[in-house]
Amino acid sequence: MYIKRILGIIAILIAIGMGIFSYFIYETMLVPNTDFEEDHVYIHVKSGAIFEDVFEQLQPLLKKPDKFRLVAKQKSYVNHVKAGRFPLVKDMNNMEIVSSLRSNNEPLSLTFNNQERLNDLARRIAHQIEADSSSLMQVMLDTTFLIEKGLSVPTALNMYIPNNYEFYWNTSAETFRDRMYKEYQRFWNDDRKAKAEKIGLNPNEVQTLAAIVQKETSRVDERNRVAGVYMNRLKRDMKLDADPTVIYAIKNQNNTFDTTIIKRVLYKDLEIQSPYNTYLNKGLPPGPIAMPDISSIDAVLNYEDHDFLFFVADPDNPGYHKFAKTHAQHVQNKRAYTAWLRKLNIQR
Repeated sequence: MYIKRILGIIAILIAIGMGIFSYFIYETMLVPNTDFEEDHVYIHVKSGAIFEDVFEQLQPLLKKPDKFRLVAKQKSYVNHVKAGRFPLVKDMNNMEIVSSLRSNNEPLSLTFNNQERLNDLARRIAHQIEADSSSLMQVMLDTTFLIEKGLSVPTALNMYIPNNYEFYWNTSAETFRDRMYKEYQRFWNDDRKAKAEKIGLNPNEVQTLAAIVQKETSRVDERNRVAGVYMNRLKRDMKLDADPTVIYAIKNQNNTFDTTIIKRVLYKDLEIQSPYNTYLNKGLPPGPIAMPDISSIDAVLNYEDHDFLFFVADPDNPGYHKFAKTHAQHVQNKRAYTAWLRKLNIQR
């Protein structure tokens, strides 16, 4: 009887111990442990990061960080940290959090457009992936790479076709650049190459002209006509006389891209000594004065066939231009435009 009582007590103690242990396991592994109101948040784990780096990010997002640490150790995550962008969903438990950090590196939609210079692009990309702007600039301006791909420092920006792309957050600078070259090749398909050859330009020249067209007009439905004007001038061996190239030359010479806004080009500006000044130099500038979007590139490839050689902003139709076939017509249109500028007191 005594032995039975002892065995019974032992059995009860074991049951209690198992219950406590089971509850501990349940609370540690299976009870929701997030502490944020959003549906989900992201943890960004840098390449080469250790567990403590991840844990530092996680602490403000967890109700019981120490419970997560126990599970991470038990599941061997502490010694197998992976870089990437990992989602935490509201009410995840510690097992689910570890699982997400281990295998759910979620890609992001990377977007860029309308960048004036390569370093503007690098800064924008650095805000979206792990690579920093200095490492991006270094690989973007790698002369060995550029020469191999038929590019140069002035035309390097042409390789980056503005669009939405899917990338992993922990993408390196070199991986980003190499992927962009593949996208550039995909963009310049046989059809576009054939169109470029037909109009007597190579892809770099098309994009350089497209950048001017885009700076001249924000109206997509007018870009084919503006492109036609410049193509007519190129065919006649006339200087392009493009105001946006002068503005670029001024900013480039003074390194004031981020601080200078020029609404009006003055006669004295036309004398600035720069290979980008198309009032002084015939033909296209050495490279693009900005990143043209796809509509501008296709506007050049499919430019409107007409006899216009001049255009100026139309005061009566904001955003659009008046086109002229002769210089005399252009002078008349220009007088109306300058009178409008004076009325608005736009000096610069």
